[in-house]
Amino acid sequence: MATVHHSTIQIDGLEVFYREAGPKDAPVMVLLHGYPTSSHMFRHLIPALADRYRVIAPDHIGFGRSSSPSVEEFAYTFDELARITRAFLDAVDVKRFTVYTQDYGAPIAWRLALTDPDRMEGVISQNGNAYEEGFVPDFWAPIWTYGQNPTAENEAALRPALAREAVEWQYLHGVPDPTTVDPDAWEHDLALLGRPGNDLVQLALFGDYHTNRVLYPRFHEWLRASQVPVLAIWGENDEIFGPAGAEAFRVDAPHARIELLNGGHFLLESHLDDVAGIIREWRSSF
Repeated sequence: MATVHHSTIQIDGLEVFYREAGPKDAPVMVLLHGYPTSSHMFRHLIPALADRYRVIAPDHIGFGRSSSPSVEEFAYTFDELARITRAFLDAVDVKRFTVYTQDYGAPIAWRLALTDPDRMEGVISQNGNAYEEGFVPDFWAPIWTYGQNPTAENEAALRPALAREAVEWQYLHGVPDPTTVDPDAWEHDLALLGRPGNDLVQLALFGDYHTNRVLYPRFHEWLRASQVPVLAIWGENDEIFGPAGAEAFRVDAPHARIELLNGGHFLLESHLDDVAGIIREWRSSF
């Protein structure tokens, strides 16, 4: 089993925590987590890939063990999270990499691709949306409403997303055997969501999510122009980003490999071995 290192680095006066394993001279995989978790979601995938790759997984600002400044001290937008991630990759000497995105990790990754188009040599999207077809309307309706009009009433409609029931649901919905999901995963997330002021951090990002849709056409253009290898590996029962979001990659990346597995939003919790095996096979082809 590979040794996983747990480190912190200063980026623009903020602490970025990250997990890293694998040979320093190996091809790099950068793992970008989603909401409401952190690099903790990759705790089992990292050693499963580290015999062959240098694997790095940072915590976004406001998540995990990275700094979580108040909304008055830091602009919680996806542009800013991507800027910090870009600076982090420079600081840890990552020049080219394959990215694994999930949920919030996707819009951060797409910004990295558009800013440094030659830096990204492969895209793995695990329930990381890039197409309108991927949005499950009932889930996203209150988020779009809040983004357009962040009133107290629309905020109140979103606050249940920060609560225990919603976080557990993110992990368990669509999973055929819920006993395969470790409860420590959502307990970890809930503890961090409960930090003073973190509710406002998450609401700010909910409110900014609409900016990601605007980037989609440019990202699609990059996919077509770059012909970068794409693997869309999806929990097909996800009620946040539906499987149509995976299939849609074929529009701009006809060569994309699409894998729909019988799982939910946090596929690594129930299908780790399947995901790791598919990634290893796919990545070895280039």
